[in-house]
Amino acid sequence: MQLIVTTAGRPDDVTTAYAQYAANALAVRFVVRKKRSVARLQREYGCAVLVAGKARYEYFALGATEPLFFHPNTAAFRVKRLARGESETLLEATQVKAGDTVLDCTLGLGADALILQFAGAHVTGLEANAAIAFVVREGMQHYDYQDAPLLACMRDIKVVASEALAYLRTQPNKCFDVVYLDPMFDGLIAESTNFSALREAGEHTALTQDWVDEAKRVARKRVVLKAHFRSPYFKQFGFIPHIRETSKFHFGEIVVY
Repeated sequence: MQLIVTTAGRPDDVTTAYAQYAANALAVRFVVRKKRSVARLQREYGCAVLVAGKARYEYFALGATEPLFFHPNTAAFRVKRLARGESETLLEATQVKAGDTVLDCTLGLGADALILQFAGAHVTGLEANAAIAFVVREGMQHYDYQDAPLLACMRDIKVVASEALAYLRTQPNKCFDVVYLDPMFDGLIAESTNFSALREAGEHTALTQDWVDEAKRVARKRVVLKAHFRSPYFKQFGFIPHIRETSKFHFGEIVVY
């Protein structure tokens, strides 16, 4: 992995321990900060930089000036709406029930996974970039948030560092109730407060027939796609779209049972 780990600008024993923990977990080099900027570290080492602070980890892709860090983003107000009894289009599309297992093949920062977990599903989320997976996993486990239900959801999501197709190929038939696909760079649907950082750092993987076929094999109930309303994916891969007149993204499903 082309990555180094360092501390925040003014390191202490706590941030140094966090940085060394991350370096060990990711099997990469820990570099003493020595008052160098992230941009200078990127130039000197020619790779991405993971910065350990007291409150969070920040990931800078090579050449990026904005960090990627974990935050519940849209999940925070979406959970509040659900608690008031309002509808949620993701839940209508996936039709998850309490106890269902969901494989989120494109976890990103986990906003949709949090909604599915809040609805009572057991969510496994995949992130191809191991550093981003680490940032999200650690963020979900340690994020300081006052909303107890949302906090519980964060703690219970299983984050796996893996490319989606590779992971799907290791799974037995019909082992998840729902397989969820959100190739977020299709049409650049931005719902995250730090989407630009995610766009720079994330893996840009196009949806393929092999990916869809493996998702159908692994799903017990349905495969659900979220994509830009102009996306060719719905027709190309046989997803039945759920048209949303006022939204720039639509959901589509393939029922497999």
